[in-house]
Amino acid sequence: MSVEDRVADTPDVGDRPSEPVLYQVHDTGVAVLTLNRPDRMNGWGGGLAGAFFARLAEADADPKVRVIVVTGSGRAFCAGADMGDLNAISSTTVDAAAGTDVSKLVGDHPHRLTTLRKPVIAAINGACAGMGLTLALACDVRFAAAGAKFTTSFARRGLIAEYGISWLLPRVVGTGIAMDLLLSGRVILAEEAARLGLVNAVVAPDELMPTALGYAEDIAANCSPNSLAVIKQQVYADTVRSVYEASDQAERLMHESMSRPDFIEGITSFFEKRRPNFPPLTPQQEDAP
Repeated sequence: MSVEDRVADTPDVGDRPSEPVLYQVHDTGVAVLTLNRPDRMNGWGGGLAGAFFARLAEADADPKVRVIVVTGSGRAFCAGADMGDLNAISSTTVDAAAGTDVSKLVGDHPHRLTTLRKPVIAAINGACAGMGLTLALACDVRFAAAGAKFTTSFARRGLIAEYGISWLLPRVVGTGIAMDLLLSGRVILAEEAARLGLVNAVVAPDELMPTALGYAEDIAANCSPNSLAVIKQQVYADTVRSVYEASDQAERLMHESMSRPDFIEGITSFFEKRRPNFPPLTPQQEDAP
């Protein structure tokens, strides 16, 4: 079943076909955010970006949501910046004196995804370029449809490595491969992206959403939301810590985790050979490393 078919099957989403970002919450605890400007290849601009981050905040605040999946409608995940918005910005004087606010184009920074307490899974259905690639890299896990195209593209547009991709990309694929992709701006297919470690797996296009949803639903059903929040924060925060600091912090966090009801439930459900019933994540339960 295609991404479009899955979205159309949900009445509350299908009733809003003009929405720049479609939003649905499954009863499995998975929220799906679909970039919905297929005629513009889901180009990243003010309208879409603003709606995306608003929906993202909604999903992060909803205790019913345990995992978030991000995908695109049509033949692209996100093919980069919306050229219409770029043209609007270029009609002004783009310099410091003019005070041009480029944040109006991006809405917020993609690294916002790394600060969420909940896992974010990218289901990359098609073209993933520039800002779209930065967005995908800010997700925690990436699945791609066979044949999907990836490119940084910045150097070929007279731009630089934008919005944190120079931090994200080397940490996903290593410095050497990141330099290749950033300096050349070459296009690679999903199959090479998987070999480079850019995506976790490549599947047939009609299996992309079932695969991403199945993965997300397994996490939502079997993993403690509190544990997920702390582990995710550890991984991103520890990139700027020494191994000694990370180990000391982990020891403190381990003691704290063992005092939560999640730990008792995790052990009890294991011995009783049943699915765990972990409590939802709430702001009061958040624990930043």
